[in-house]
Amino acid sequence: MKPQVLVTGGAGYIGSHTVRQLIRAGYDVVIYDNLSTGSASSIASTLATLIVGDLSDGDRLRRVFFQHKFVAVIHFAASISVPESVKNPLSYYANNTQNTLNLLSCCATFGVKRLIFSSTAAVYGEPKENPVTETSPTNPINPYGWSKLFSEQMIQDYGKASDLDYVILRYFNVAGADVQGEIGQSGKKAEHLIKVACDAALGKRPCVKVFGSDFETFDGTGIRDFIHVEDLAAAHIDALRYLESGGDSQIFNCGYGQGYSVREVVDRMKSISGVDFPVVEIERRAGDPACVIASSDRIRNVLGWKPKYDQLDIMLTTALNWEKTMMNLSQSEAQLAQKDFRLGTLLRHYEIISDAELDLVLQEQRSLDQKMGEILVRRGLISAPELERFLQEQQWHRDGVWLAGAAIAPKHAELAAVG
Repeated sequence: MKPQVLVTGGAGYIGSHTVRQLIRAGYDVVIYDNLSTGSASSIASTLATLIVGDLSDGDRLRRVFFQHKFVAVIHFAASISVPESVKNPLSYYANNTQNTLNLLSCCATFGVKRLIFSSTAAVYGEPKENPVTETSPTNPINPYGWSKLFSEQMIQDYGKASDLDYVILRYFNVAGADVQGEIGQSGKKAEHLIKVACDAALGKRPCVKVFGSDFETFDGTGIRDFIHVEDLAAAHIDALRYLESGGDSQIFNCGYGQGYSVREVVDRMKSISGVDFPVVEIERRAGDPACVIASSDRIRNVLGWKPKYDQLDIMLTTALNWEKTMMNLSQSEAQLAQKDFRLGTLLRHYEIISDAELDLVLQEQRSLDQKMGEILVRRGLISAPELERFLQEQQWHRDGVWLAGAAIAPKHAELAAVG
């Protein structure tokens, strides 16, 4: 029997890449995601089980732990926008910190002894020295960073008081997409620099805004350490293997140790795309540090992590190729939205009911003026949970969330209302 891993936020950008690598590594994956930023289509081609739910729903979360026997939890689910955290700090402490506490409580109740936590370089704030090591002072300058640092502290405290072993991964700036072009950054609210630059190159945005050109850096713009999403996903597999082999709890930076300025990234995207898109320089955003570069010596030495895609051009090219794919998918979705996604059509598509059974249900619906779902359940043609799954899929199709044929087969999904 394959070891079963719970991945919170597994339908998101980083989570979906990690889920694919987990499955390839021989794990049985259960994804718990409220789909607020993630997409079911990103994990549709995997054999992962999707449970749609929110970490704030303690009862539902406990039921999930009760129904499965997880050997480990990988915790991605979080809000991640620095500017948004400055405007709405309480929502960040609720979603990032309180929900991590909810998850830890379930780990304690159900005896889960391994946890990998998605943290951030934002815990370092404005570093006095670069590269930043894992022992550098932590002093966040925005609520996002604090919400993650508080979560780290809870995990460490609980680890000391129990037999929980953990790995905390402090991400630097994640970029790029699957090199085969199958998945990538699909969040509608994503505002990462490389995503924005791709959009500008493809005419989806009028310009790239550079937030601050007066930092104390060589060209006045902020400097960041970027890491390809596939290399970051691989770090999670390495971390899980490390814990399984009896490794002690650790904190690791996830970056390459190479910084690029905002202006360098923008200029390189112009060269790769062949588009001289407009760039507008405006004032700094609250909470943005001047320069943050990772020291990645510890993760390389302890986990044996060996990145494969540690070149800026690879990150930019894979991201741009993915955005081109997304544009084509968007056009197809617009056409698909005109198609028939009535409940009966979906049930016939999955061969849940026959044409004759559908005709009988439609006749009864017209004569009794009842909802089709009620008739289907009463007749025993589908169960109430199956009806709930198909109604959710019907809504996703109508909203253009995925393409026909890319939907998760019902046997691989538990779809329920978000808590």
